[in-house]
Amino acid sequence: MFILNAGQCPTPAVQANFDASKYIGRWFEIQRLPTSFQVGQCSRAFYDLKAPGVIEVLNSENNGTINSIIGSAKVKDPAEPAKLEVSFYEDTPPGPYWVLSTDYTGHSLVYGCTDYGLFHMELSWILSREPTLPKETVAELHGILSSIGVAVDKMLTTVQEEGHCGAMEQ
Repeated sequence: MFILNAGQCPTPAVQANFDASKYIGRWFEIQRLPTSFQVGQCSRAFYDLKAPGVIEVLNSENNGTINSIIGSAKVKDPAEPAKLEVSFYEDTPPGPYWVLSTDYTGHSLVYGCTDYGLFHMELSWILSREPTLPKETVAELHGILSSIGVAVDKMLTTVQEEGHCGAMEQ
C-alpha cells in the first residue's frame, strides 16, 4: 500500500547545511506513511558514513521475526546534501530520501516522492533518537508535511514499547 496523489511531486525545502556526519547512528521510527515494503513494528534505522556523500543504511523491523535490509544512501548533488537517493537492491532504481528537518540529536523528518505521469507517490518518516518523541515535536513535523500537501492523517504510528520490541536490542 502506498499513498498516490494526483499531480506532480511537491518540491519542499530541505534541511539547510545538512551534515551527514551528525546524522549517523540509530534512529527509531515514530510514524510513517503506509508502504508495501514495511509491515512490522519496532522499526529502526542505523546509518553509518562510508565515504563523503555515502551513507550505509541498515533498516530493521519486527513482524514476528526480525527482518533487516542493508542499503546505501548517496547524495545526488553536493550542493544539496539533504537530498539523498537510497537503494537496497542493485537492480532497482534508487528512491528519494530527503531530510526536510533534523536537529541531529532528537528528531528527523524524511520525505520522498516519485512522479508517475499524472500521479505521484509519497513516502515519509518521522524519526527520533529515542523510542518516543514529544507530541509537540510530532505536531511541528506534521505542520511541515501538511504545508506541502501530505495527508498527515494517513501517518501510521509505530510501536516502540520495550515489551514488544525487546528482541530488537539483542
